[in-house]
Amino acid sequence: MRAVHLVYQGWSTRKVGRYFGVGSSAVSKWVKKDKDLQLQGWRPIPTRSSKPKSHPNQLKQEMVMAIVNQRRKHNRCAEIVHRELFNQGIAVSLSSVKRTLDREGLLRKYSPWKKFHRYSSRPEVIKAGDLVQIDTIHIMKNEKERIYVYTLLDVFSRWTFAWVSERLSVVNSLKFVKLAQEQSSFRFQTLQSDHGPEFSKFFTKNIQITHRHSRVRQPNDNAHLERFNRTLQEECLNKMPPDVAAYNEKIPEYLYYYNNQRLHLGLNFKTPLECVQAID
Repeated sequence: MRAVHLVYQGWSTRKVGRYFGVGSSAVSKWVKKDKDLQLQGWRPIPTRSSKPKSHPNQLKQEMVMAIVNQRRKHNRCAEIVHRELFNQGIAVSLSSVKRTLDREGLLRKYSPWKKFHRYSSRPEVIKAGDLVQIDTIHIMKNEKERIYVYTLLDVFSRWTFAWVSERLSVVNSLKFVKLAQEQSSFRFQTLQSDHGPEFSKFFTKNIQITHRHSRVRQPNDNAHLERFNRTLQEECLNKMPPDVAAYNEKIPEYLYYYNNQRLHLGLNFKTPLECVQAID
């Protein structure tokens, strides 16, 4: 802006270039870009992007729509979208999938600043059932009433189970674990929970399974299950009004999809059922 103004004052482009330390041709281009002669250079001149408008190897619009639709179908990460497209016979690179999702604003970008947590010792997980995490999701039905969703996840296979209750109690916690054990094809060896009242000393005494608590105010100790709780809410519970009957109808359908069909990035694109069967 100052260079163009000096040209309007009578300076030559060479003199202006020497004054600002740029080439005279650059000053000439700046003068041509300044179309408002009344201001005579007293306005910022925007820098045009060097990004090309097209590329001979750019993805076709049909491919872009396939990537976007697959992402919006289940809101999975780029790696899962890439593998699902590959399973459908659609050949596209992972980097292209990531760039496309980024351009469409469909990527969740996380902060690089992460707090480091030290994890307490826990059982070594080498097979299904070695470490099973349990928790509850509290959902407000109205201003005074809540719905409680008991959740359980096997760390090795990511096999999950969920059950809905109108009350939160140790008795319901014991009933939930019993129902989960009946549904699973492997035995639970160690249970891990937080310090909620539904997992008190009475629960530990009567569960007849080794039970350990996570550290206080350290949800990362139950990271696998906490992530499943979020997935369950985003992909199932949030799609319907909070109602026990509706939840009991839809949760089993979602669990079947989650355990038998849903690809897991942490399992090398396998399903929980495939991991359990591989060990068996």
